Amino acid sequence: MSRLIEALWEGAPDAYGSRKSRKPCRYQAYVPDELAVENLELESDLAADLVDAEVALASFDARATASGDLEQLARFLLRAEAVASSKIEGLTIGSRRLARHEAKIAHGEPSRDETADSVLGNIDAMRMAVGDIAKVPALNNDHVRALHRALMDRSPTPELGGVARTTQNWLGGNNFNPCDADYVPPPPEFVEPLISDLCDFINRDDMPAVVQAGLVHAQFETIHPFADGNGRTGRALIHVVLRRRNAATAFVPPVSLALATSSSRYIGGLTAFRYLGEPGTKTAREAYSRWLEVFITATRRAVADAGQLSSDLDALESRWRVAVTSRRGSAAERALTVLLTHPVVTVDDLASLTGVSFQAANSAVTRLVDSGVLTSTGSAARNRLFEARDVFTLLTKYERSLATVSGDTRAEQPVRRVPDRLV
Repeated sequence: MSRLIEALWEGAPDAYGSRKSRKPCRYQAYVPDELAVENLELESDLAADLVDAEVALASFDARATASGDLEQLARFLLRAEAVASSKIEGLTIGSRRLARHEAKIAHGEPSRDETADSVLGNIDAMRMAVGDIAKVPALNNDHVRALHRALMDRSPTPELGGVARTTQNWLGGNNFNPCDADYVPPPPEFVEPLISDLCDFINRDDMPAVVQAGLVHAQFETIHPFADGNGRTGRALIHVVLRRRNAATAFVPPVSLALATSSSRYIGGLTAFRYLGEPGTKTAREAYSRWLEVFITATRRAVADAGQLSSDLDALESRWRVAVTSRRGSAAERALTVLLTHPVVTVDDLASLTGVSFQAANSAVTRLVDSGVLTSTGSAARNRLFEARDVFTLLTKYERSLATVSGDTRAEQPVRRVPDRLV
């Protein structure tokens, strides 16, 4: 039975903070039920929305699989989802800054940027989620820890990676005690058993994949098993489920972008999920349904947004091909598809990515600069960086459109911070 546990927070007279925050106080920690969901019945409207989401996922997955540029599209969407998931946690970074930072690191140049490093860690974790972890026959606690370790590896606190918390944590309130917190997760002794149950639930295949992914995410956020990185890990688990259940085999639907657009509904849905009482009751079913309404809606929008982004990428590549007019199979022609997902490159990078010699890549870069596809951003001779500015313009437009319900920030005020338009 899900319940609240009352506990005493021992005061810390010597701690920094107000006198009130240093005093002992009582708080309540929430302990959820195990995810023993059997034959979850959804109201007719929500069931219809679920069918729409599943059909949209299947249709786009088939379209992506049939596309000749599947690898490029999949990589683009994975990165977009990882960046969006990071932004929900306050790790805000522009696509150009992230790409430049990544390119400098790849060439051994000094580049100190904690935010960019943390976002790159999330990209690594997302790759692991839809790669190795989604393929294991039976998920267990070690796999969840490995996913979190990959996330935290580039963060300022890599030592926290994969380590289940041994102290009480909380969300909201102040930094000194949980007594005025918005939410207090279960005490640490409940963490490992609850994660084991979560893994058992992930290994099931007897319910709709979208429902399973939504419940896994909400339960993980409720457990909050790590000292940091819970939100990003929990959103990566969405894609573990969708990939394991073959609901999205060829792409990562940008669910985090959709959730970020409706952040108040997102938080409200997670809060509603935390019911009190016995599993299987009307109260429990209503709590699950309130959360699933938020999650299913976000999934449907994520697929629609992915479709628009795919179309925009195809249109951009077509414009480039008209501008460059290179013969088919040339280094410059090969580079066009590569630049969609590697928008900051050196000549050496382009040679490696396209499989041509340095001389051929250098000639291709010259042609791409003359055609307006690439712009030089550095001064070093051998490792000079070149960037495809049109890709960042497209990404900026994409992020801005997803910050509104209508998709148009010129007609509607964004609901969250958005990047400036590139000029």
